[in-house]
Amino acid sequence: MEKFASVAALLLLLLCFPVAFSGHDYGQALSKSLLFFEAQRSGVLPRNQRVTWRSHSGLTDGKSSGVNLVGGYYDAGDNVKFGLPMAFTVTMMAWSVIEYGNQLQANGELGNSIDAIKWGTDYFIKAHPEPNVLYGEVGDGNTDHYCWQRPEEMTTDRKAYRIDPSNPGSDLAGETAAAMAAASIVFRRSNPVYSRLLLTHAYQLFDFADKYRGKYDSSITVAQKYYRSVSGYNDELLWAAAWLYQASSNQFYLDYLGRNGDAMGGTGWSMTEFGWDVKYAGVQTLVAKFLMQGKAGRHAPVFRKFQEKADSFMCSLLGKSSRNIQKTPGGLIFRQRWNNMQFVTSASFLTTVYSDYLTSSRSNLRCAAGNVAPSQLLSFAKSQVDYILGDNPRATSYMVGYGNNFPQRVHHRGSSIVSVKVDRTFVTCRGGYATWFSRKGSDPNLLTGAIVGGPDAYDNFADRRDNYEQTEPATYNNAPLLGVLARLSSGHSGYSQFLPVVPAPVVRRPMPIRRPKVTTPVRASGPVAIFQKITSSWVSKGRTYYRYSTTVINKSSRPLKSLNLSIKNLYGPIWGLSRSGNSFGLPSWMHLLPSGKSLEFVYIHSTTPANIAVSSYTLV
Repeated sequence: MEKFASVAALLLLLLCFPVAFSGHDYGQALSKSLLFFEAQRSGVLPRNQRVTWRSHSGLTDGKSSGVNLVGGYYDAGDNVKFGLPMAFTVTMMAWSVIEYGNQLQANGELGNSIDAIKWGTDYFIKAHPEPNVLYGEVGDGNTDHYCWQRPEEMTTDRKAYRIDPSNPGSDLAGETAAAMAAASIVFRRSNPVYSRLLLTHAYQLFDFADKYRGKYDSSITVAQKYYRSVSGYNDELLWAAAWLYQASSNQFYLDYLGRNGDAMGGTGWSMTEFGWDVKYAGVQTLVAKFLMQGKAGRHAPVFRKFQEKADSFMCSLLGKSSRNIQKTPGGLIFRQRWNNMQFVTSASFLTTVYSDYLTSSRSNLRCAAGNVAPSQLLSFAKSQVDYILGDNPRATSYMVGYGNNFPQRVHHRGSSIVSVKVDRTFVTCRGGYATWFSRKGSDPNLLTGAIVGGPDAYDNFADRRDNYEQTEPATYNNAPLLGVLARLSSGHSGYSQFLPVVPAPVVRRPMPIRRPKVTTPVRASGPVAIFQKITSSWVSKGRTYYRYSTTVINKSSRPLKSLNLSIKNLYGPIWGLSRSGNSFGLPSWMHLLPSGKSLEFVYIHSTTPANIAVSSYTLV
């Protein structure tokens, strides 16, 4: 009888604490998942690159268009850089750090997570050379898919495609704005200068997306076959506004959500999916958070409708709605045959954060079947992650390299072809298909951490390289999982999601004119000091322009000549300096800048100050 009572007590304990006891090592899965992003890197790989079978690639990207587009991520098993899913990937990685930075740090993976985000945002800065220009794709899916080559030696077309006022793409610009805004929160403490730069790009991209409206795949038509924007752009505009509010506390963006929630579908669509195309469930989750935090103000009635839709999404996942989401017999969310796992990881992230939001606000989930405790949402997310890691009818881990039984023949060019560091024999476009794609053996390079497309509606899975629907991985499969794995690895440790991991944001620009903040203290480079200020501003055709006055002071005891200034992020005319290429120097009439004297130059543009630094000088 005592033995029976002990067993009963243990079963009761397991039922009460489903996350604390698990057969899976979530910390190990988290570490492996981050390695996948290193395998997807394009550009010049850093010295601390841990996926050593990869090497530099895409080193001339953007050159034919006169822009540097080296870097970023390949989206999946091919060698194209698609801007929309890449931006969503970065947004979700940043959201994971914002919510679960402490847990990532406890697992020793916060630094690697931040590096993964910065690899994307560094590329987006390059891809956004002007306020109303954004490069949204490098390479062409049609020609790329005709070849099976390593990224290090691809011979396919690397044309760059862009959006601009004449060829708009509000969905692409909006998602990239969301990524930059979310990332700016991540870097606020560790790299405040970089954080402010990202937020500036986010402001510009949102303005571009909102003013010049249109679907990006109508401008970048080569993306239609691969990443068609079925949902349109309203969800991305709301998504970007939500992230800009979270990053800046700027009332303008909260008002934007309140004014446009009904008209743009934020309060009308009851969603059954969340991913790189459809952002409504993500918007509804974020706005519900703002409401729970007491930030809604006069928009509370509209924000409550956002929350009702967020509740509806969560209830449908739990099977407690009038319109429930389909699941496989083994319990996995099933949305579509091709890369179904993207919806599993994204939904798992939303249920995880929503569970913590509700717990922090001491609320329950309201479903048609009755109120549901927040812990059920976290348990649901755990069930999906456990399925991915091997708790399924096939006992297969759908994370490459995790467990004893995982996919061996991944639909991925880089992993399926012997590393260029091992065999430098050139792999031709079609020869790659004949020699490597058609191989029955395991991949020569382990694509550690990759989440593949996953099983069908009946839990069936075929581990074949040509079965791209099930064996191809994608960055946007892994990105939402970072936060979920970090959260699950912490068990039931108590903390409030309404206490941010990074310092509270600061309002930087008053409304309705979001005036850039100029740092007035002097910046010195040796004997040369520089400071800037706004001397005037005006509005033309709905855009605010600023006149910046910049003073350069010679603080040394000797005259200065051959001064060269580097000026970055300049988007307008400049007066008072001579220009040679990308370098600026003393005006033609001034051969020397005497000791203790200064010169002034001015420029005009419609954003925050340009980045001005001293490149070189000579004292005489």
